[in-house]
Amino acid sequence: MRTKNQSKMAEFLLLGLPIQPEQQGMVFTLFLGMYLTTVLGNLLIILLIRLDSRLHTPMYFFLSHLALTDISFSSVTVPKMLVNMLTSHKSIPFAECISQMYFFIFFTDLDSFLITSMAYDRYVAICHPLHYTTIMREELCTLLVAVSWILSCASSLSHTLLLSRLSFCAANTIPHFFCDLAALLKLACSDIFLNELVMFTVGVVVITLPFVCILVSYGYIGTTILRVPSTKGIRKALSTCGSHLSVVCLYYGAIFGQYLFPTFSNFLDKDIIVAIMYTVVTPMLNPFIYSLRNRDMKAALGKLFSRATFFSQ
Repeated sequence: MRTKNQSKMAEFLLLGLPIQPEQQGMVFTLFLGMYLTTVLGNLLIILLIRLDSRLHTPMYFFLSHLALTDISFSSVTVPKMLVNMLTSHKSIPFAECISQMYFFIFFTDLDSFLITSMAYDRYVAICHPLHYTTIMREELCTLLVAVSWILSCASSLSHTLLLSRLSFCAANTIPHFFCDLAALLKLACSDIFLNELVMFTVGVVVITLPFVCILVSYGYIGTTILRVPSTKGIRKALSTCGSHLSVVCLYYGAIFGQYLFPTFSNFLDKDIIVAIMYTVVTPMLNPFIYSLRNRDMKAALGKLFSRATFFSQ
């Protein structure tokens, strides 16, 4: 038979990063360092927000969830990639592959929704400062996070269920360092029209619409800032948005770069580069962006270090 049903597809083979064998040691050390930085940096953000009462605000509530998401996001793919670099056995069981794909999509979508919630928080803070506390109530913040989780779960579950109905050809090699949905669909022998239709539709809902909402929010923010007569007021407004804008540029820049610069694939596999930006670079940089560009976070960090020094004496 030309096809092999997915129930008989015991495992897939992950080719990993397109690097030479002699480069694996250096690349392994680099990515291990980046992964540890991601985990420790985001854990530090969660700890600071938890311990410092000045950070118990809606913006930092969303940031703590974003930090947790970034840790989980990297942990879905990077540890498996590091293990494969050290061993010659690069296979992944079918069930583990589908689970990895599910959680990768889940945390990708969750990142998008959380970043959008943070943009809405900045919009209310700058455009409606007198009503900020009444609008951004704890109930609303919790609802926004809960809806983000539910929509992300529905998105990833829809892709997983649709993939489970497919039959796969005898070839089981995935030219990636994790089980990417697009790469898995290329291995299918069944009709994938419905899968691709859902990919496009869901992609519009979880990526394009949130990005449009962010643009609209910052459009209103920009209009409000231009009405501020003092330079000091403009700097204060920009300081509250600078960190979030940096994260938006990193996250959506990687996504849209895949489509705006297709010739980049002549030199490197752009899908792998974009995935590295998602899973390694952006989660690693987020703690630095929010700690180095944010006075409240720097103050909380200084307070934590002072407390640690006091108890160590």
